[in-house]
Amino acid sequence: MASVSKRRSRKRRLQSDINVVPYIDVMLVLLIIFMVTAPLLNVGVDVNLPQADAHAIEQARKQPVVVQVGKDGALALTYEGVSRPQRVDAAQLVAKVKAFVQADPNVPVYVAGDREVSYQSVFAVLSLLQREAGVPRAGLMGTPESSDPPK
Repeated sequence: MASVSKRRSRKRRLQSDINVVPYIDVMLVLLIIFMVTAPLLNVGVDVNLPQADAHAIEQARKQPVVVQVGKDGALALTYEGVSRPQRVDAAQLVAKVKAFVQADPNVPVYVAGDREVSYQSVFAVLSLLQREAGVPRAGLMGTPESSDPPK
């Protein structure tokens, strides 16, 4: 009888090996999916347009520094404590904005270009703010899109 129980225990022994073939199949399918979708994630370019039907970006209650570029290329500056834009030249603009950025590096700086001003003028102001005044980021301001077509 002892030999019969030994045979039964040998037959009933469980295998402790895991069948990994289904896991490899799932892994390969996921690898192919990620390889196909990864290049699609980096296609877009962020562009802030002058007019858009968008909500305002929430800021941490900091008053922004706004640089206005008139259609004739004249510069004006609006900041905390000033209700109306102050006309400035390029050197004054750099000095004032640089002082604001040194006092608070996270102060929001926006450039508001007139609809009629050339893109080159707005780009020159953005470049001046970055190069001379040390502004790490500057945004473009716009007005919400109205139902009336532009004239």
